[in-house]
Amino acid sequence: MPQDDLMPIGAFAQRSGLTSSALRFYADSGLLPPAEVDPVSGYRYYGADQVARATVLRQLREIAMPLAGVEAVLGAGADAASRLLDEHVARVVGDAVAAQQKAAVIRSALGAAPGLPVAALKGPVLADAVEQVLTATAHEPGLPVLAGLRIEASHEAVTLTATDRYRLSTRTLVPTEPPTQTWAGTVDGDELRAAAAEIRRSPLVRIEAVPHGIWFRVADREDRHCRLLSEDFPDYRLMLASLGEVTTRVAVSKDLLLRALEEHPGERIGLDVADHGVNVVSGDGEHPGIPLSATATGRALRIRFELTTFYPAVSTAIGPDVMLDLRGHDQPVTIRSADRGDLTTLAMPIKADHPA
Repeated sequence: MPQDDLMPIGAFAQRSGLTSSALRFYADSGLLPPAEVDPVSGYRYYGADQVARATVLRQLREIAMPLAGVEAVLGAGADAASRLLDEHVARVVGDAVAAQQKAAVIRSALGAAPGLPVAALKGPVLADAVEQVLTATAHEPGLPVLAGLRIEASHEAVTLTATDRYRLSTRTLVPTEPPTQTWAGTVDGDELRAAAAEIRRSPLVRIEAVPHGIWFRVADREDRHCRLLSEDFPDYRLMLASLGEVTTRVAVSKDLLLRALEEHPGERIGLDVADHGVNVVSGDGEHPGIPLSATATGRALRIRFELTTFYPAVSTAIGPDVMLDLRGHDQPVTIRSADRGDLTTLAMPIKADHPA
């Protein structure tokens, strides 16, 4: 290689983001040998065409991939490299979850206060409810509580609630044994989502509160621990209490509505409600609508939604039909099962002239 195309190790370190010592290590290990080594001084020189390989090498090490894995990825084609990356990430995530569970066990063994029994619920029912309500969570910088799920136990019921400020989902469950006292806490949504599979396979799950977390106690399986979030959960009851009067009510087939939402182009959709039923239109009004047979009462209404807000609210509804309680084009719509009201979702509409 012409000398003008080579750069000394210091310059290459700046280009690649690797330290000089790391470059020497990777050269000695055979992962990134220099293009040339001065036979007299021993100085190492690298070519510009090696920057890309060095950058990928650095990125792989940043996600804690071992040297053998790095070598395999660098030597593989695109499809095989992608598979190796997925396998590595799955191992890292699995190890992190296992570490969290072991840490929870260790905390219990260190003499923490005894757990407080919260409620006993059927595992499959609880898992379904968790997954349904968690669709209304979001990861927002500075607002970790929006990724959490609120659990509230009263003497009669257990209520699960989540909100991302554009949706609010809540479901009420009847425990198999009435709770002896009230309790409330906001659980880390990611950890709860990971625990749902284990919960689903357990006929009975007992929820037990401990400092900074809750345990899901299951028979003949490994108990699961989830952290509690310290931030205040939004006052959703105040929002529910301030909802206006329902002016239009629609009952429609859930499957037909979902199919119409899937078929319509665009990121925004609209509902035109009249006596004859519902017309699903695009949010920009540029595409013909899809008419749906529905039972509609009240005044005619045109309302618009972001697809990412409205679709999950409909898809998680229980039963073959959904009920839409509408209060106006700029007010939250309540989406619930037409025959079972224990899962309720609020979805915020957008203005008809919402910018693209």
